[in-house]
Amino acid sequence: MKNLDRTVVWRALNVTGTEQCTLSSERNGWRLAGLALREVDGVPAQASYTVYCDEAWQTREAVVELRADTTQRYLRLLARDGRWYGERGRELAALRGCLDVDIGFTPATNTLPIRRLDLAVGQSAEVTAAWVRFPEFTVEPLAQTYTRLDERRYRYESATGFVAEITVDDVGLVLRYEGGWERVD
Repeated sequence: MKNLDRTVVWRALNVTGTEQCTLSSERNGWRLAGLALREVDGVPAQASYTVYCDEAWQTREAVVELRADTTQRYLRLLARDGRWYGERGRELAALRGCLDVDIGFTPATNTLPIRRLDLAVGQSAEVTAAWVRFPEFTVEPLAQTYTRLDERRYRYESATGFVAEITVDDVGLVLRYEGGWERVD
């Protein structure tokens, strides 16, 4: 398989903000790591994440941090055999069966199901992701559908009623997330 390592920069389309993300191969899988600078409730904020996946693009660990004014939030999730664990190793039973994490402030985590599903043009698949809501930092299951429209375009639909078209590059990283993000590199 060709080298997928890549660093990209996005600009937010719906708020003031920018993000840098790096996808890199690891010994036993993949790592997505990024830093977003954006406004949260009128205050400048810094949000960072690191997501580790196995070779099949299933999430194994996600670490998410937020710093805004006097607010600091930290979240670490571990996933093993379809079970998710939070602070102090406590199982998050509502997330059982989720294979992906969806971090609400970044388009980066759309890469995970896009790579894992490897849909043919015209195919759709339903997944349920462990959704990290932003800026709340709560985690809940979120049903999602990905439909591959052509070689590089996907239709994303969530159980919340949200729908967007996503255009990706040759490794599955977002070029444009309708209404949300656009690559600038």
